[in-house]
Amino acid sequence: MTSNFTVFFLIAFALTLGIRLWLKLRHIRFVAAHREALPVDFAAQISLADHKNAADYNVDRSRVALRSIVVDAALLLALTLGGGLAALHEFWSPRLGELAYGLAMIFSLMLISGIIDLPFSLYQQFVIEARYGFNRMTLRLFLSDLLKQSLLGIAIGTPLIAAVLWLMGAMGDFWWLYVWLFWCAFNLLILFIYPSWIAPLFNRFSPLEDGEMKSRVEALLRRCGFRSGGLFVMDGSKRSSHGNAYFTGFGQNKRIVFFDTLLARLSPTEIEAVLAHELGHFRHHHVIQRIALMFAISLGFLWLLGQLISAEWFYSALGVPAQSTALALILFFLVIPVFTFPLRPLSSSLSRRNEFEADAYAAQYASADDLVRALVKLYQDNASTLTPDPLHSLFYDSHPPAAQRIARLLQLQPEHGTS
Repeated sequence: MTSNFTVFFLIAFALTLGIRLWLKLRHIRFVAAHREALPVDFAAQISLADHKNAADYNVDRSRVALRSIVVDAALLLALTLGGGLAALHEFWSPRLGELAYGLAMIFSLMLISGIIDLPFSLYQQFVIEARYGFNRMTLRLFLSDLLKQSLLGIAIGTPLIAAVLWLMGAMGDFWWLYVWLFWCAFNLLILFIYPSWIAPLFNRFSPLEDGEMKSRVEALLRRCGFRSGGLFVMDGSKRSSHGNAYFTGFGQNKRIVFFDTLLARLSPTEIEAVLAHELGHFRHHHVIQRIALMFAISLGFLWLLGQLISAEWFYSALGVPAQSTALALILFFLVIPVFTFPLRPLSSSLSRRNEFEADAYAAQYASADDLVRALVKLYQDNASTLTPDPLHSLFYDSHPPAAQRIARLLQLQPEHGTS
């Protein structure tokens, strides 16, 4: 069984790696091939120079992603069949008790992964983003964010991981059910406290000032029957010129947040349309559906891990000559993406369907024309490619291609649009 699973893992690993690299290369070639031709539907709103700039930006980002894919794959092999996890086990197991050993193993892996990812993050932020005029972050702010994220990860992660490891060891054959219940409760707690306790550690949130914008937003919320915990502006411009708007929080703690860069770029009617789209996600219960789906998938994964945790072949086939709850947890979540990658189009398809539904909702409660204008500006300002490779988009894009999305909105305008 050991050798069979090793072969099975290596085949799945090679196929997943090959598909990921092939998709990125396809995307690079497709975007580059359409660099000189601006789609006709966007000719009046976006210049050819901006289209070329977006193509170059996406090609450069994809080339960085190619290198990251290769490095991540090499790290996975090094940790499993290469003996990396076995070496960490041999170092920590004689020195620490069971719970401390598990924490040390998991945080060691997080540290190794973070160190390896750091050059890619620095290059992306200070070379690629800077090259195209998006970066506004200083090295000092980058390091400050990194320190805050690390300390926050330790503060939250230590009790979380300790609780999971304790439940795995103390709750018998049905430990996976207790871990799942704890995991669900933890995620709901984070959703509730994030707006008030975590997000302000990284950004400043100011109440939306009185004026036409606030009046339009409040009128839209009344029309849609939506109650929020406040309207806020986030200082996103201190890190990037990209613009966005989003909902955060859970229950009575929901907040509507606008990037200051978005407010500076879009008109009040366009922002109203963007917000109507986000409200569409709530009205169609997309957020609740995604949370429920995440919980269902996590339950399935934990049940599967419960079946593997006592199987000696699971450890030895992946290069680990020892068994423990921590090693089982680590191995499982290291290798599961290798086997689940082919399912990505299902997740992306569901997300894109939700985007179409939210757009249709926005066309009912705001202006579809305003949403189209806002989307064109956002595509332009964020240098999003208008010509993604269709197969790459099928796997990776959570939003429909620009041409499809705008074409549907233009069809909705005569029937549902309001001024």
